[in-house]
Amino acid sequence: MNGMDKDGMKKRIAVLASGRGSNFQAVIDAIRDGRVPAACVRLLTDNPQAYAIERARAAAIPVTIVDYAAFPSREAYERELLFAMQGCRADLFVLAGYMRIVGNEIVRAFSGRIINIHPALLPSFPGLHGQRQAFLHGVKISGCTVHFVDESLDGGPVIVQKCIPLLEGDDEETLAARILEQEHRCLPEAIRLFCEDRLVIEGRRVRIR
Repeated sequence: MNGMDKDGMKKRIAVLASGRGSNFQAVIDAIRDGRVPAACVRLLTDNPQAYAIERARAAAIPVTIVDYAAFPSREAYERELLFAMQGCRADLFVLAGYMRIVGNEIVRAFSGRIINIHPALLPSFPGLHGQRQAFLHGVKISGCTVHFVDESLDGGPVIVQKCIPLLEGDDEETLAARILEQEHRCLPEAIRLFCEDRLVIEGRRVRIR
């Protein structure tokens, strides 16, 4: 449980992000501070304007841009993304604000090696705008979930969840901001557990050993 692979090297992670990359920054910080025993070997992004690129460059992390708009079809984009992911030689791929559904071919290629952070307590409110869905539904408790990615929409086995109570006077923005604070804790925790070889998928459940 020391976070090393079979050759005694730190686990290699690659991050996929589409936007500002605040969760990516949380991962960078956790690795830098020694809280996550891993090496971040690459940022992959579908958006050449993503601020996550600046975060990667500041941390001397290589960047691969697979610009979705440059491809004639989703299938062509996914083929190039799969090729780029294979080139990372990563032990784990982390979806940190990656705003596209990962295709089944990629999921199968990296089964049990892709995790995602979602701003709701799955299985409630999958898909886009989980915070908005929760707020409009009037729930008393919301939160965030880190889960393994499978061929369903936000339906893979749950690794870690954090709960956030809705407060009197909350609106969608204040709720989203408080959920994001927990995302920044939740995602590095899940990565740490993976890198320490403490996660065991047993059907629909993830056992932490």
